[in-house]
Amino acid sequence: MSTRGVVVRVPAKINLQLAVGPLGSDGFHEVTSIFQAISLFDDVTLKFAPDNSGIKLTLSGPTSNGVPVDDENLAVRAAKLMADKFDLSTDLAIHLKKEIPVAGGMAGGSADAAGIIVAMDALFEIGLSRDEMEIIAAQLGSDVPFGISGGIAIGRGRGDQLTPALTRGNYHWVLALSGQGLSTPAVYQECDRLREGLDVASPLVSDPMMQALRAGDATALGLALSNDLQAAACSLRPALRLVLDVGKDYGALGGIVSGSGPTVAFLVEDEEKSMDLTVALSSSGVVAGVVRASGPVHGARVIQSI
Repeated sequence: MSTRGVVVRVPAKINLQLAVGPLGSDGFHEVTSIFQAISLFDDVTLKFAPDNSGIKLTLSGPTSNGVPVDDENLAVRAAKLMADKFDLSTDLAIHLKKEIPVAGGMAGGSADAAGIIVAMDALFEIGLSRDEMEIIAAQLGSDVPFGISGGIAIGRGRGDQLTPALTRGNYHWVLALSGQGLSTPAVYQECDRLREGLDVASPLVSDPMMQALRAGDATALGLALSNDLQAAACSLRPALRLVLDVGKDYGALGGIVSGSGPTVAFLVEDEEKSMDLTVALSSSGVVAGVVRASGPVHGARVIQSI
């Protein structure tokens, strides 16, 4: 082996659009999503460990509280899946340095799993293409393939069938963080409850959004942001409505609950507006923290061999 370990940097995602179809007979919803990878990262370190020590996971970073270190963690499951698939050693030490909010609708756990797939490929010199990694990633969860691709992509099916989107521009985001996460299954259940008796259409890609992205038009993109889970997230966590109101009052081009929440992502015009909104949200008393980010950025990639 040429290295003892690798560090892979993986981005958070936000959903610019999340369209949710009716509940299927398999218990899942068909979704159409437009993902953007943003400059809020976890660093995944993978090293060889002593023989017969198995997979050991350790954590650090501001958002690591309460993150499981056993098989519940998608990163551990990703390592086991790769080891089974390619007959690799499972004597591995994984360290996650976490900046992405947990249970925040930003796919932090999925990003870590994507990071492990890229790290295992590099550490064991397997030589997988990005497409091959995404196929493996889809076995772990619907957001994991996007952690590998990054950029801006359209997700269909359960969100895991990805098509890169032709886009221009760089976008500035202000993220309002909550002190407590929201359970994705609970948000979907609430969405179903709120839509009971309604005729729910199949999810389609938003034309105004794609036009805005192709033109690199942040103002039009702000108007086109949409999330079918937002009403459910706000129903379970009514304070999110206050957060959305503060963003609008302070000139955000648009605001959206990211994924199943509770993180609220505000699109702003530029760095200066980003600073203004950060100050306003921080002093509003309705958020636990505020982070600034931009996008799109690359998917999971090796930043260091150690």
